[in-house]
Amino acid sequence: MRHLRATDRLTRLRHFSGRVLGSLPTSVVSFWRRSLRTRVVTAIVVLCALVVGSVGWLVLSQITDGLVTSRVQASVAEARTETATARDRLGSAGGNDFDPENQLRLLVENLVARGEVKGFEVVVLGPVGDGGGVAGGVRNTPAVDPSSVPAGLRRSVERGGNGLAWTYTRIGYTASADRTTPRQQAQPGIAVGSTVVLPSDGGRYALYYLFPMDEEQRTLLLLRRVLLTAGLLLLALVAGVALLVTRQVITPVRLARRVAERIASGRLEERMHVDGEDDIARLAMSFNQMAEALQSQIRKLVELSRVQRTFVSDVSHELRTPLTTVRMAGDVLYDARANFDPVTARAAELLQTELDRFENLLADLLEISRFDAGAAVLELDDTNLCDVAYRVVAATAPMALQRGVSVRIVDDGVFMAEADVRRVERIVRNLVTNAIDHADSGEVTLRLASDGTATALTVRDHGIGLEPGQSAMVFNRFWRGDPARARTTGGTGLGLAIALEDARLHGGWLQAWGTPGDGAQFRLTLPRRAGDPLNHSPLPLVPEDIREGVTR
Repeated sequence: MRHLRATDRLTRLRHFSGRVLGSLPTSVVSFWRRSLRTRVVTAIVVLCALVVGSVGWLVLSQITDGLVTSRVQASVAEARTETATARDRLGSAGGNDFDPENQLRLLVENLVARGEVKGFEVVVLGPVGDGGGVAGGVRNTPAVDPSSVPAGLRRSVERGGNGLAWTYTRIGYTASADRTTPRQQAQPGIAVGSTVVLPSDGGRYALYYLFPMDEEQRTLLLLRRVLLTAGLLLLALVAGVALLVTRQVITPVRLARRVAERIASGRLEERMHVDGEDDIARLAMSFNQMAEALQSQIRKLVELSRVQRTFVSDVSHELRTPLTTVRMAGDVLYDARANFDPVTARAAELLQTELDRFENLLADLLEISRFDAGAAVLELDDTNLCDVAYRVVAATAPMALQRGVSVRIVDDGVFMAEADVRRVERIVRNLVTNAIDHADSGEVTLRLASDGTATALTVRDHGIGLEPGQSAMVFNRFWRGDPARARTTGGTGLGLAIALEDARLHGGWLQAWGTPGDGAQFRLTLPRRAGDPLNHSPLPLVPEDIREGVTR
C-alpha cells in the first residue's frame, strides 16, 4: 500500500510539472484571448501604423521625386551655361594661342575654379571622335575619380553633336594633397556631358560636370528622421488615447463581470455602482434590475426546494412508524399463509412484496433528502473495486439466474480507489441490477481498469438499449425509459439518481451510453485519491464491440 501511494505521488508530481511547463507558452495566448483592451488597443495601433506608414511613404516619395527633379533641371541648366561660357572663351581666344596644351589647361583650370565656387566637379576627356586633336588624356578636379563618369554617358556624348546628355551616377573620390577637405566615400550625383572644339588643334573634347547630391541626401535623411519620429509619437499618442477610451468603456464591463461572478458564487446581494445617465449607467441599472429579479426568483425556488425537502423528509420519517406496524402485521399474515385459502395466501404474499418495495422507497427517499440537504458525508478508505464487483455479482446471482442472465467480470486484479465502500457498492449494485432487469437474456459484462489518477468500472448489457437523448435522462428521479415495461426487480425509480449523487460526492463521474437494439453501458469513474480532479477515464464509454463495428 505504501508503495502504491509513493507511486501515485510521483505520478501526480510529474503531471503537475508537465502542466506547469506546458502552460508557460500558452499564458500569452490566454492573456490575448481574455483581454479585450489589449486586442482593441493593438488593433488601433496596428491600423494607425499602417495608415501613418503609407502616408509617410507617399509624402517621402513625392518630396524625393521633387528634390531629384529640381536638382536634375538645375544641374542641366548649370552645365549648359558653363559649356556655353567655355565655348565663348575658346572662340574669343582665336588663333593667337597655338599651344593646345596651354589652351586645354586654361580651360580646365577655369572650369575647376568655377566648379569649386558653384559646387560641381569637372572631368575633361579628349580628344574624342575623329576630329583630330593633339592634347590628349584626362584632366579633372583634384581627388575626383574619372571613372565616376558612366561609360554609357561617354558613348552618348562622343556620338552626339554639341548637345547635352545626362544620367545618374555615383561620384567617387580619392585622397589628394591638393584638396584640403577630400571626400572619403562615394556619393550619389548627376553627370552631365557635352563637347567643345579646341581652336588650337581643332580637336573635340568632352566636358563632364559632376553635380553631387549630398545636400539633397541630407535633406531626405532629415526628413526621414522627422517623419519617423513624428510617426512614433503619433502612434504613442494614439495608443494612449485608445487606452483611455477603452478604459472608460471596458472598466464598467469588467465591474459587471466581477459582480456577475459574485452573484453566480451565491452572493446575490451584489450590485453594480450607477454613476451618471449615459449608456453605461443605464446598462448598470438594467443589470441591477435583472439581479433583483433573479434574486427574488432564486429565493422563491430555494424556499420551495426547502419546503419540498422538508416535506419529503418529514413524510419519510412519519411513515416509518405506521410502516413498522404494518410490517409486523404483514409478517404475521405471511408466516400464517399456509393456513389460508389460496386467494388470501396470495394476497399475503403480494402484501409482503409491496411492503418490501415500500421500505426500499422510504430508504431511498431519506437518502435523497440527505443529498438535497447537503448532509451526506463520506467514510473514505482504500477500496479495491474488483472486490466490490465480486460481492455485488454474488449478491445479485439469484436474480440473474431467475432472469436467465449471466453476469461476468472480465478483468481481475487490484483496482484501488480512495472511496466510501458502502456507497460505491450501492452504485455498482444499482448498475448491475438495472442491467439484469433490462438485459432480457444474454450476458452482463463488468470491466475494470485503473491508471495513475483514476479507476473505472463499466457495466455492459445487450438489452433494449437507450433512445437518443435518454443517456442524460436515465439518471432523473422516477424516470423510466419504457413506461409500459413491467418492473421485475421491485426498484423504486431512485436507484440511478442516488448512484449519480454518490458518484458526484466522490468527485467522480457516472455516465451512460446506449443505442436501440445494441444495449447500454454505464461507466463509473473515481479518482484514485479523494479530492483529485478528474480529466479522463481509463475505460471508454462506448463499448469496444460497437467501436470496432463503426471502424469496420
